[in-house]
Amino acid sequence: MDYSRHINSKLPINKKLVISLLQTINEVSSKMNSALKPYGISEPQFNVLRILRGQKGNPISLAEVQEQMITKMSNTTRLIDKLEAKNCVRRVINAENKRKIDLTITNVGLDLLKRTDDILTTTENELVAGLTTNEKAELTALLRKLRLIAK
Repeated sequence: MDYSRHINSKLPINKKLVISLLQTINEVSSKMNSALKPYGISEPQFNVLRILRGQKGNPISLAEVQEQMITKMSNTTRLIDKLEAKNCVRRVINAENKRKIDLTITNVGLDLLKRTDDILTTTENELVAGLTTNEKAELTALLRKLRLIAK
């Protein structure tokens, strides 16, 4: 959907920029979720699996997963519950600290990521197809700068 006509031209530029960013986030998230839907997972669940795959078999705590999430969420425990029910994630009590739960990705989770990698790469390519390499680099740099300011 083209939101540009909904952004009042009389609005201050800062407001237009923030509205445009929020609308873009919504559209990108929607496309990513649509690509993942046939595989039975959401974008946040995929993000958890991606983080766990990056551990290369080493366990990680829930807090560390939350720290690395692209979209910070308060319901990470629920995401883990759903992934555990799908046999994609394993929870193990930490041997050194019984109050700590360690998470690892299972072979089922790794297989799911392998099956989604190509479709997500295609979706990502489609999302930025209209941008030149220089525009992609410039936009990436500007968004990084904005993230640092927002922190």
